[in-house]
Amino acid sequence: MKSTAAERANGRTVVGEPRHQAFLLLRTVFTVAPVVFGLDKFANILADWTIYLAPVATSVVPLPAQTIMYAVGVVEIIAGVLVAVRPRFGSLLVAAWLLGIIINLLLLGSFFDIALRDFGLLVGALALNRLATAEAH
Repeated sequence: MKSTAAERANGRTVVGEPRHQAFLLLRTVFTVAPVVFGLDKFANILADWTIYLAPVATSVVPLPAQTIMYAVGVVEIIAGVLVAVRPRFGSLLVAAWLLGIIINLLLLGSFFDIALRDFGLLVGALALNRLATAEAH
């Protein structure tokens, strides 16, 4: 379905527009993934998340690694929910969170492949922010 010139001039979003579809796709992924991974910080079904935590984190925050992962899970769940309800702001929280994960992995000195993947996700979160800004106007 193509948007008409009048719909574009009125600022209406047309569901069939590729820009809107990209927005919905990214919004869905950045809602579901953080919530799922956040919940898994409590269950450790997908991974033993503590192996990804740099030792400097437990020296700065004197808590067991699993306790830190519980806090990480809560933040990830909040970020996912925020993307669902306020994508312009939630996408920035997700991008900042991913930057923190990348820095943690670089400090750990391993899992560079995951850091690179998370950089791609960070760029996707920033793209969602730009699309959400366009959707709001």
